[in-house]
Amino acid sequence: MILQRVKALTKKEVKKTVRDPAVLFMIFLFPVVFVLTFGASFGGLGGSQPVYAVGVVNLDEAVPPSWASVFLETLSNTTILHVQLYVNNQTAQSDLSQGNIQAVIIIPSTFSQSLTSYHTAPNDPSDWINATVSLYLDKGSVVATQALPPIIQNVLDTFVDQNHNTVPTPIRMQIASLIEVKQLSAFEFMAPGMFTFASIFLIMMVAQSFTQDRENGMLKRIRVTPTTSTEFMASQIVSYMLIALIQAVLVFAAVHLIGFKPQVSVPAYFTAFAFVLIFSLSNVGFGLITATVSKTSSAATGISFLFVLPQLFLGTFVGSSLSPVTQLACKFVPSYYVTDALMSLFLRGATITTPTILLDLFAVSSSCLLILAFGIVLYAKYFKL
Repeated sequence: MILQRVKALTKKEVKKTVRDPAVLFMIFLFPVVFVLTFGASFGGLGGSQPVYAVGVVNLDEAVPPSWASVFLETLSNTTILHVQLYVNNQTAQSDLSQGNIQAVIIIPSTFSQSLTSYHTAPNDPSDWINATVSLYLDKGSVVATQALPPIIQNVLDTFVDQNHNTVPTPIRMQIASLIEVKQLSAFEFMAPGMFTFASIFLIMMVAQSFTQDRENGMLKRIRVTPTTSTEFMASQIVSYMLIALIQAVLVFAAVHLIGFKPQVSVPAYFTAFAFVLIFSLSNVGFGLITATVSKTSSAATGISFLFVLPQLFLGTFVGSSLSPVTQLACKFVPSYYVTDALMSLFLRGATITTPTILLDLFAVSSSCLLILAFGIVLYAKYFKL
């Protein structure tokens, strides 16, 4: 064995690897991006304990210090709950329908009287005044419907009966939201994110298409025609938006057949499709950015995951189970706002004019237009179209 030949071949292989962006990405950057996004999505970044925002409407008008005020203090001392006070149920329900809070607790007017009667005669149920604490849950969050009831029930039971007696108490909790509507399946909670999930892969499609056109000489032939760069880019945007629309229709038909049938108005459906189409613009922009830095179509495939992965993990299945740091990171990807809006429309029953929907529309529109504009300018600058 001649070491000089081994050295030469090793040097050749290293140079080939270093000069291929796709290989570099798959070897070094892809594992890092995957671990960071996957870990952040499942609580590995910024702590694993989420904090749930819970609205409370206190109808107990007993003279302070009332039992209701002490119960509110007990809820606030629970580190996993962030308590927000509301003056009436209507305002609280409005925030619940927009996903601003994960639950609403209604403290009845007889709360203090009921507890007083219980502590006066703890072993004589005939002297008790019964009271019901109503709990409304975020119908767009599988975590809220599963995790919050036992947490709040445990806090209430401990507060009412601090001695942990086995006898019943006059105060019970009723989950009102699950009485009014059917309990959703895990698939139905995930369905809104599937629209966003499918559209994200336009990034890879656009990057491969533009890179292949450059490789096979199509772009050179277009340059010698009277077609302007504006006309060329406009045709590409229209074609990919049409693809995005067909894709959204097919995804909705599929999830509808499986069982996702939200009871919403026609304008809500049109709004949902509008969100998906606007979001597709950002994916075209990310595709153009990828095509700019990619020398080959294979390189474009690998590099496109740099934009695909964060949006998949952080923006397609929005949940209150994420840590505060991760929830903040989610707001930097356009897919978050699309999924959040679709959940509010399809699962929470929010109207198209609610502040959350309008804010999501503004966020996704502005970010997508900026990304698309940057992609067009960058691609035109490097390839003079």
